[in-house]
Formats: sequence, structure tokens, C-alpha cells
Amino acid sequence: MYDFLIVEIGSTITLVNVFNFDIGLIGQGVHPTTVEDVTIGVNGAIEDFQNLYKVNDFKYKEMFATSSAAGGLRMTVHGLVYDMTVKAAKEAALGAGANIHFITAGKLKPFDLEKINKINPNIILLAGGVDYGERETALYNAEMIKNLSLDVPIIYAGNLENTEEIKCILKDVTCVDNVYPKIDNLNVEPTRKVIHKVFEDNIIHAKGMDNIKTLTDSIIPTPGAVMECAKLLASKMGDLIVIDVGGATTDIHSVTSYINDNVITPEPNAKRTVEGDLGVYVNKDNLVELTDLSGFSNLDYLLKNYSPIPKSNDEFELVSKLTYTAVKESLNRHAGEYKEFYTSSGVKKLVEGKDLTDVKYIVLTGGALVNLNGKKIVTEVLKENTKKLLPINAKILVDSKYIMASLGALSKKYPEVAFRLLKGSLV
Repeated sequence: MYDFLIVEIGSTITLVNVFNFDIGLIGQGVHPTTVEDVTIGVNGAIEDFQNLYKVNDFKYKEMFATSSAAGGLRMTVHGLVYDMTVKAAKEAALGAGANIHFITAGKLKPFDLEKINKINPNIILLAGGVDYGERETALYNAEMIKNLSLDVPIIYAGNLENTEEIKCILKDVTCVDNVYPKIDNLNVEPTRKVIHKVFEDNIIHAKGMDNIKTLTDSIIPTPGAVMECAKLLASKMGDLIVIDVGGATTDIHSVTSYINDNVITPEPNAKRTVEGDLGVYVNKDNLVELTDLSGFSNLDYLLKNYSPIPKSNDEFELVSKLTYTAVKESLNRHAGEYKEFYTSSGVKKLVEGKDLTDVKYIVLTGGALVNLNGKKIVTEVLKENTKKLLPINAKILVDSKYIMASLGALSKKYPEVAFRLLKGSLV
């Protein structure tokens, strides 16, 4: 009998990882995700594992799961001032693994309401106002959201003075500590935890997911699981970045304790950015436009016959170049930089964004960076950096077994076991 079965239900592929406490990863099985009933894909992945490792009697003690099926966790975020409460709410949502489809600042307008209805989010995050500060906008927005033809969970993470009134206005609302309780103070962790809980309790839209839920100790959004794993690693090893290049997006997770005193606006210790236009398969055309591919004499042929799994040397070289661009662009968007600002006492250089210069480790995960020469790609990106506040002397590690998301789910209950197993995957 195995100790853990951890299932990753993706939008295209379902992966099962089988672990034992003492040995670590026993093996993996894969199957296309079956949107008509996700349990078919899960059972198919288990059968694949059994066939690969010649296992007849498959039994396990505990099951955990992550999911980005059915389009992932769709959220809309609504706050007061974009650079303050809206930014804080956005950071909380992204860190929990949400796909943010719409963000508004200030009072909701009729067009905004139409767009929210069209998006049909899984969760709505409502914020606004520091504690004991502005109250009207969040209360107004709550009234507007109340009139939408949506039956979805709502999280309120704004001015605590509004809490009781918000509960009266909105039926299905969870109130949590303010994400921006006072100026220059981000408080995103309570909201992240609630998003995970709401997802686990309510957001099981893909058919068959309710069956998975009855079998698992925990189910969380896949990107949120990667963030959990990143935070666990940072607590043991120090400041780090996780780079995850996928077929549709490139995600950057940074967990840092260092704070630059010259920063303009506060940044969260744990930050995630999702670049929805930078994927090496679904969004390859965007990367092609940003990449110098003049060295390929057969470029038209390669692009016409582009496959998610490269086979020839030219195909590997093409995907490597696109991956380089994905890493470069996403790191540049995630990291901060020094900018000159004119003040009453003259020109000052201040930091806009997150200072990552003190990061000790860069961890690479995702199919592209694990299966290609990820260390070389990231090293080249860092060498060419001349402007952004990126790591100076970080050690690059690869999640060779591609198990960060699985162990992020496991870490919720067994953090020490998850850390030990992940260390065995980092090379």
C-alpha cells in the first residue's frame, strides 16, 4: 500500500504522483483530462501508472489533489484605488492560484456589471478602504454585486468598519481581515487562505470533481499549490524565485524577506505574476513575434508543424529560444527597477516594484524548463539583464521530477515530508 496519491487535474492533462514516506516518488501516470467527467481521466492516469510499474493491486492511504480544470479558478477583483487596495487584493488572489479575469477600481459602472456577468466568475473578491477610512465605495459595490444574476461566493477583504453592513447586503459572503489595513501595509495571507477554502468548499464545476473531493484530504488550485511549495522552500532555504513556463502561461513566484527602503509602494513577501500571453504552445505566436528566429532556414515548416513535444534538434532549438523569451519577459514584468523621480529636494532614485537582487535560489519547474536546458536558459537571461532588479548571485535548481504542485498540496498537512521529498527533486 502506498502512502500518498496526489492528483493534478489540468486543463489538458491529468497527472498522478504516487509517493511513500521513506522512498519518495514511486512513479507517475498520465491521461488526457476528460472534461465530461474528470474521474475518467484520473482513473486513466492511475491505470497508466499501474501499467508502467506493473502494479495489480493499487491501494493508497491518503489522497490529495490540485485542479486547474474547467478553466481554473476564475475571479474578479474590485477595490478602491488601484495602487493600494486593488493591488493588494490582486496579489492575494494571484498568490492563491486564481486566474483574474477582471479588475476594477472605484465604484462599479453598468459596463463593469455587464462584464462581470459575462465572465461568470467562480469567486468575487471585494475590497476597498483602509481600516476606519473610506467606506462608501465598498458598500456601493456590494449593493451593485448583489443585483447581479450570479450565485457565486464573495469574499470581502476591505475596511473592517463595513463588515457587518456587508454581511447584511450580501448573502453568500465570507469576511476576512483587510488586505490593505493601513497605508503601505499589505496583509494578503488571510485572504489567500480563504480563497483556498472557498475553492475547496464550492468551486467544483468540472463534472466528477465532487467525487474527487470526497476522496481527498485537500484540493486546491494548482498555481496556489506551487505558491505553497515556494513558501515552504523559502522558510527552509531563504529568499527564492520559482519560474514555471507552461504551454499557455508563464508564472513567476517570488518569496522574499528583503525589503528595499527606497521602494515606492509596498510589495508582498510572497508574490505571483501570471503572464497569460507567454506560453510555449497555446501562445507561441506571441513569443515568435518577440524572438529573433532569423537563424532558422526552415522556420515556416517548424511553425506549421509545431508540436507541444519537440523531437528534432531544430524543434528543440526553437522551443528553447521561445522559452528564453518567455523567461526574460516574465521576469522583467515581475521584478522592479530604479526610476528617477522629481521631488521638492531634487531628483531621487526610487524602486518601483519588487527588488529581487538578494534572492538566494531560483527554482525551475514546468515542462519546458525541466525538459530543456533550463539552467542555461535562465543563466543567459540573467547575464543580459541590465536594468531590472533581478538576482545577482542566485543558485539555479531544477525540479527534476516535476512535483512542486503535488508537494504543495501535500505540504498543507505534511510540510516536513513535502520539504524532504522536494529537496530530493531539486538538482
